[in-house]
Amino acid sequence: MINIFEVHETNKMIEQEKLDVRTITMGISLLDCIDSDLETLNNKIYEKITRLARNLVPVGNEIALEYGIPIVNKRISVTPIALVGASACKSPDDFVEIAKTLDKAATELGVNFLGGYSALVSKGMTPAEKNLILSIPKALSCTERICSSVNIGSTKTGINMDAVKLMGETIKKTAEATKDIDSFGCAKLVVFCNAPDDNPFMAGAFHGVTEADAIINVGVSGPGVVKHALESVRGENFEVLCETVKKTAFKITRVGQLVAQRASEKLNVPFGIVDLSLAPTPSVGDSVAEILEEMGLESTGAPGTTAALALLNDQVKKGGVMASSFVGGLSGAFIPVSEDKGMIDAVNRGSLTIEKLEAMTCVCSVGLDMIAIPGKTPASSIAGIIADEAALGMVNQKTTAVRLIPVVGKDVGDSIDFGGLWGSAPIQPVNTFDCSAFVNRGGRIPAPIHSFRN
Repeated sequence: MINIFEVHETNKMIEQEKLDVRTITMGISLLDCIDSDLETLNNKIYEKITRLARNLVPVGNEIALEYGIPIVNKRISVTPIALVGASACKSPDDFVEIAKTLDKAATELGVNFLGGYSALVSKGMTPAEKNLILSIPKALSCTERICSSVNIGSTKTGINMDAVKLMGETIKKTAEATKDIDSFGCAKLVVFCNAPDDNPFMAGAFHGVTEADAIINVGVSGPGVVKHALESVRGENFEVLCETVKKTAFKITRVGQLVAQRASEKLNVPFGIVDLSLAPTPSVGDSVAEILEEMGLESTGAPGTTAALALLNDQVKKGGVMASSFVGGLSGAFIPVSEDKGMIDAVNRGSLTIEKLEAMTCVCSVGLDMIAIPGKTPASSIAGIIADEAALGMVNQKTTAVRLIPVVGKDVGDSIDFGGLWGSAPIQPVNTFDCSAFVNRGGRIPAPIHSFRN
């Protein structure tokens, strides 16, 4: 039973500490839409999405008013389109037509984003999956609300280096295709290792093939709440610090659980998971970097940063799992540079480099996220960064990801500003030593020995 103290405490979190539900995401299976005729396939996709999600935005708004909890985004994720379009799509342009249909449905419904323009190629690529990847630059340049993801590796299968090389080239082509808007298309494209099937966050959300026909997943966010709680225990030992983070994560997750169950009831769609991730925004006081600095770091990136982030990630999970029976997605702390004011400040101060961010990804929820790099960075270097990040995920049995933005026409010393939740970022330098001979070997990096558990 919730008492009046908890009500007042939650109101304070919302009004003063920027607690929000970052997204209600409806996952929709499109497997029953598969057809060998492209026009019929597009019609089926549009009909099913608009039918199942027609009340998603109104219900999200109703719940926000009912509970007084900001719900920032209403989103949709669908079955990976490389699977759905395999029979009908014979070329990259055929897949682009599906992207346009998805964008039309998302616009009609008023959702912020639709994810699932995706391919799962951790062990190999079918012709359809390769065609989808080749279509990504055009698809993201001619749509507004579509997000794309490609899973190129896993602990069980190893890393598909052919796909890694192709994704390095695809990111460069996407940057070029959207160069008139600072290569913004790359902000909606993420490359995964060990991608989860139930992630509600963009750009990596897709509806896994093992999921129900439709599902409701919720992502909560409250970096400001955690920072405020830590301000009250300055100078205390690590036991007190950990307990404070854990208790705060419990309270944040309870809000997400409440919203998820209410949305499930109102939409008559099963509740899937609550994603515990602390997702920052460019707003002052809503930063994961500021949490790390509140723990005692002069600036994020200083020695001790990885240890502080590991502590934060672990305690968020421990507190969250006690508040909900169904925790999933990514669940931890996000470190996107452009979307976190504290991260931006740390980069500008010179304390936070791509190499340090890579080390931090060993212990956080995702990976190298929303990092702007020089437009002249070669595709092979981008592929090498993807391979490094995938290796961390594969060996450590965790999700890792890369969302790099090689901004055409810009170099170190310049900056970009996408606005809104996307934020702004300085262009960060990339190691200029060549790795093309390594990337061009082709084939697969085998799964690690500890993946054999049968």
